[in-house]
Order: sequence, then structure tokens, then C-alpha cells
Amino acid sequence: MTHDEELLARARRVRLVLLDVDGVLTDGVLSYGPTGDERRAFFVRDGSAIKLLQQEGVPVGLITGRTTVATALRAEELVLEEVHQGRRLKEPCFDEILARRGLSDEHVAFMGDDWLDLPLLRRAGLAAAPADASPEALAAAHFVAPAPGGRGAVRALAELVLRARGTWDAAVARALAP
Repeated sequence: MTHDEELLARARRVRLVLLDVDGVLTDGVLSYGPTGDERRAFFVRDGSAIKLLQQEGVPVGLITGRTTVATALRAEELVLEEVHQGRRLKEPCFDEILARRGLSDEHVAFMGDDWLDLPLLRRAGLAAAPADASPEALAAAHFVAPAPGGRGAVRALAELVLRARGTWDAAVARALAP
């Protein structure tokens, strides 16, 4: 089996996509306003791709070490099924999610960008990282997105999963239908 065939086989087994937030859904830059309020930017194409995954029956969730209002608002807007903030140690949360959903590691795609994500990157059936992830995360990934975090990395992962299933083109067509 070639590397590409192995990657597609991993992607076809995905039944759940879990994401880190900082450095994955955002560019990882923390910005504070004059009153100390934290500001974040989320890339619309990542959100659109998450909606396509959901439309195709692939739930998406977040496991992040930080807790922010912006993440909660974005998760609510995207109607994410799993939202777990303040989870510096992510593996116990991962175990809880899989047990509740009756899934095994091979059914999960996880995208992370730094050493805090290594336990899940090492376990996920499809480990993914943004192009600008840390060297450790890149080394642990089966798939490195061509885009950086917060600028289309999640979209690239969604496209990989749906193309592996043979449903990307139909999902896009359905999303464009009146």
C-alpha cells in the first residue's frame, strides 16, 4: 500500500473529527484589547468545510486547553456536537468522547499543532497538523495540511476526509443547491 493509499484508507475510517483551537482554527496569535478582552479570528473557509463534514454525517468537535468566549461563540455558530474547553490534558477528554460515542481511535481524525496535542496525534486514526505546526506535531501527523492554522488547514482536512469517501463533489453541489 502506498503512502497515499494508506492516508486515504485512514480518512475513509473517520467517523468523528476533533480539533484543537489555538493554532488550528485560529492562527494561534492572542490579541488583547485595551480593556484586556481577548480577540480571535476564525477563517470562514474552515467553518464552511466543517458544515460540509456535518452535512455528510461526520460530527466535529473541539478539545482545547484554553477557555474563551470567542471559542464558545464560534462553536455555537457552527453547531458543534463536542465542545471541551479548559482541557490542558486532552487525553482523558478524548477517552470520554470515544467511550460515549462507541468509537475507537481509528475512527477519529484529530488536528493539533503543538506538543500539548501529541497524545491525541499519536492515538488518532488520522492525525493531522497545519502547515505551520511545531516540528513535533508535524512528525506525528499522517497528514500535513498545505495551509497554516486559522487559514484553511481545517478545510484541507475536511476535503481529504470527504474526497476519501467519494462525497466531496456531491457535498459541495448539495451545499450550493437552492
